[in-house]
Amino acid sequence: MDRINEIYQTLRRNTLRTMLTAFGVSWGIFVLIIILGLGKGLENGVQQMFSGFASNGVFVWAQGTSMAYKGHNERRRIELDLKDIDYLKKKIEGIDIIAPRNQLGGYMGGNNVKFKNETGAFSIMGDVPDIIKVYQWLLPAGRFINETDMEEGRKVAVIGKRVHEILFKGQNPVGEYISINGVNFKVVGIFKPQVSGEMAQRDEQSIIIPFSTFQKAFNSRNVNWIAATGQDWIRGSELENKIKDALKYRHEVHPDDPRAFGGFNVERMFVPMQMTFKTVNFIAWFVGIMTLIAGVIGVSNIMLVIIKERTREIGIRRALGASPLNIISQIILESLALTVFAGYMGMMAGIWLIEGLQKMNMNNEMFKDPEIKISIAVTALAILVISGCLAGILPANRALRIKPVEALRYE
Repeated sequence: MDRINEIYQTLRRNTLRTMLTAFGVSWGIFVLIIILGLGKGLENGVQQMFSGFASNGVFVWAQGTSMAYKGHNERRRIELDLKDIDYLKKKIEGIDIIAPRNQLGGYMGGNNVKFKNETGAFSIMGDVPDIIKVYQWLLPAGRFINETDMEEGRKVAVIGKRVHEILFKGQNPVGEYISINGVNFKVVGIFKPQVSGEMAQRDEQSIIIPFSTFQKAFNSRNVNWIAATGQDWIRGSELENKIKDALKYRHEVHPDDPRAFGGFNVERMFVPMQMTFKTVNFIAWFVGIMTLIAGVIGVSNIMLVIIKERTREIGIRRALGASPLNIISQIILESLALTVFAGYMGMMAGIWLIEGLQKMNMNNEMFKDPEIKISIAVTALAILVISGCLAGILPANRALRIKPVEALRYE
């Protein structure tokens, strides 16, 4: 208690000086916590955007050739079919799921759908049951299409969340019939995307029917695009290249033709985002630690001033037999108390602000649930303790160099 009281009395001798010095330490930790918290919110938002895709998901579609090859002219239109799916399954090692997809009216096409007196324009997708493993949709009600639907060519449909809201006004649609371009389909379920933003809106306004039914009902034999995932050991970019190379070989396309097949893989966007998050964290730690160092230098300077003001006191202590360890520990404890207290206040202010932003629910497509992990708070406290000790070393060394006889004569 004597030590604590002495630390308190020493620091309160010049309250304004102590508060200004403490502010430098508090600001460094505050900036660190805020940047890390906001960076985590950005990371959560982006991860939410991609949470509905398999991590190594790949999408490939046919376009037009740009190079003549094996007697074929350039600008030749390539069309995919189910034989391509069978070929890729046999040809490419590492494919886990491969699913053909068709869309009535082509990409982004809208089609007239009716339920009783309600009408809307939605995307009609022809899919196989495995497509749900690629997009990882949720099923709030009913079921998804299955293999029996495919084999028997059943006229069943799974509708998106927005379709449910527009056509059924929130009522249970399972078992009801909808009309798609004059063809009746029985609704067997509702699906909901896990992703957010534009991709979620597109899925929510879609209706999925069995691929085999799609071909018969709408006289379609082609495949608009291919969705695939690889096994754990193969990267998405590598799988995309393998699929394109195999399709080029099968359709006699020049191996170097860059336009014959288009593609997209989740890794292409997710990996750069991860690098961005690492950069944000690095900047946060760098700025926070640099600001903290400036605050620690301020603490060290104020302790040097305090040592000078207490020269006679230290000389008397030394003359009465105080050991060097006693003097050093007292100075370092004073420095540590100021640094840790100021840093803790800055850290708590930062955490309160982040928690406040979270409770305000300021979520959007790119920002969601800012937070600070316990590990980061513990690390920040450890840095504060180390900084406090370092800030007291130089003043403590200065105090040890004070000779008792000279200190007693000091005015």
